[in-house]
Amino acid sequence: MPAAPAYRRLSVEERRSQLLDAALGLFAHRAPEEVSLDDVAEAAGVSRPLVYRYFPGGKQQLYEAALRSAAEELQKCFDEPLDGPLAPRLARALDRYLAFVDEHDTGFSALLQGGSVVETSRTTAIVDGVRRAAAEHILRHLAVGDPGLRLRMTVRMWITAVEAASLIWLDEGKQPPVEELRDWLVDQFVAVLSVTATRDPQTAALAERLLADG
Repeated sequence: MPAAPAYRRLSVEERRSQLLDAALGLFAHRAPEEVSLDDVAEAAGVSRPLVYRYFPGGKQQLYEAALRSAAEELQKCFDEPLDGPLAPRLARALDRYLAFVDEHDTGFSALLQGGSVVETSRTTAIVDGVRRAAAEHILRHLAVGDPGLRLRMTVRMWITAVEAASLIWLDEGKQPPVEELRDWLVDQFVAVLSVTATRDPQTAALAERLLADG
């Protein structure tokens, strides 16, 4: 008979990561208020007291920790090398972002639409942190040393439009096809830059440079 695999005790970080993965898997497809600690314990294959040992603050603490983990993953979507034309870079970042939305559909909707019984100022700050990080990434790709107010507003408005489009895309049964949605969002970014360029010399110079780069 083959020997049974040896039991390996998980380290504190490994166990915490296991519980967060289980929680994220549940929050991805169910609204946070519909997920209990018993559900998380069952998904992780552990006891409820063990979940409390790592998250003594209960579901609120676990939800916020899972949200931070998801936020870190979302922020990485925009971490793209600063090489080549801007449009393909944006497209690759959006591919990763929309893949996350697709995989975490219900949880993504609950996160951005709010209304959850576990929503607090801390969870709102976590979500806003993702938006700010995305804006910083995009401004870095634009290679503007000191972006002015109009350019910064334009970038943040586009990020809001991406979020809204993602939510509508989920409501519409993930239509149009994700590749079409991605290309449309890239086109929208170019369009809003063009509109801002008519009122802001800095954005006008940027738009001219991006056009020359192809």
